[in-house]
Amino acid sequence: ILLIEEGMQGMRFCCPTCPFRHNITKTYTNDVKLKRKEVDDVLGGADAWENVDRTEARCPHCLHNEAYFMQMQIRSADEPST
Repeated sequence: ILLIEEGMQGMRFCCPTCPFRHNITKTYTNDVKLKRKEVDDVLGGADAWENVDRTEARCPHCLHNEAYFMQMQIRSADEPST
């Protein structure tokens, strides 16, 4: 792998294991298209919200009168849930 360092005539490629040096005289680009990973739904997906707790609360935006929530344990077993 070549590293980039500042030389006397500007920037240059250099090898960290041998004395190779090459002055950079033009712009080098390398575009790599990365494949997106598939994300797991950590909350269980849409089915996880079917049997959750509910409370009366009025939403100022959509004016619904009910709010849904779930409790989950994110700490060790001897601590209270969050």
